[in-house]
Amino acid sequence: MTVPFVSFRPLEAELNAPLRAAFDRVLQNSWYIEGQEDAAFERAFADYCGTDFCIGCGNGLDALVLILKAYGIGPGDEVIVPSNTFIATVLAVSYCGASPVLVEPDIATYNIDPTLVEAAVTPRTKAIMAVHLYGQPADMDALRTIADAHGLRLIEDAAQAHGATYHGKRTGGLGDAAGFSFYPGKNLGALGDAGAVTTNDGDLAARIRALGNYGSDRKYHHIYKGQNTRLDELQAAFLAAKLPELDRMNEFRREVAARYRSEIHHPGVILPTVAPGCTHVWHIFPVRCRQRDALERHLTAAGIGVNKHYPTPIHKQGAYPELAGLSLPLAEEISATELSLPMYYGMTPEQVSAVIEAVNRFTGA
Repeated sequence: MTVPFVSFRPLEAELNAPLRAAFDRVLQNSWYIEGQEDAAFERAFADYCGTDFCIGCGNGLDALVLILKAYGIGPGDEVIVPSNTFIATVLAVSYCGASPVLVEPDIATYNIDPTLVEAAVTPRTKAIMAVHLYGQPADMDALRTIADAHGLRLIEDAAQAHGATYHGKRTGGLGDAAGFSFYPGKNLGALGDAGAVTTNDGDLAARIRALGNYGSDRKYHHIYKGQNTRLDELQAAFLAAKLPELDRMNEFRREVAARYRSEIHHPGVILPTVAPGCTHVWHIFPVRCRQRDALERHLTAAGIGVNKHYPTPIHKQGAYPELAGLSLPLAEEISATELSLPMYYGMTPEQVSAVIEAVNRFTGA
């Protein structure tokens, strides 16, 4: 049996009618930027996250950049980030002219280790950017204690964790501000690029909205050197059609993950854990294996789609030669051993079984 790493077909089949209705509504209204669809989705997503404000933008990277710029973070400043994450987290810091300070993860959760964050704080530190990696919230209480003790902003990179909860509270409302990506493969995905910022800070929300609209607070009145990054009406309408289904889709992912975690028994495969107080939404189901490349070949030959998140750590990327001398063994360990199994809404029980059986049949190189 062939099992793709990801497929949008099951969800698209279920939501065909509301998605087409969303398209027709936007086309009929002939209003494509900053209209009623955008406003409606922003209100709905803010309510979903438990925040007062949501500001749509072009993508998840822009969301993080807007937050940092709105806080005035720039050249000479430092932002603490995880050593293992997608490069967009670190690029956002660089785009603002600030310096990323990479801190190692808790190997059990893959999220930034709060016990190592305190030592990374310097007089130049302005913020901690916590990534809810793979769909599991970071340890926000511990990070909040550190942030408050040093007068730092606590920012969420929630691009992979739509709907995840930490002690009963959803991501997006756990820090001072949060950046979301609605890239099509996300748990809540648009039909193209899209992003958003959530926050309870009205002044920050106003700055972010202006910064994303050419620095303008009203037409032809520019108060900042801004950029053009807005959530278009069509993507907002698609996202609004999908949002009511997000909790159901996340619960489906948890059911698939529960089977993986209970039925994969290979001694050479390390399964992911769920931290106390967290509900994981399994954007990615990451396993680790010392023979990762051999496992990848085995699963590929068996018709099982896999991916690696992320095979080269940031400090080893050509984009960051200034970080090349860092010693970050845990990030390197994860990059060398992580393999992501199929995880998407609509997988059949037979497909899940095929993945489990293929992993358990692995005999090594």
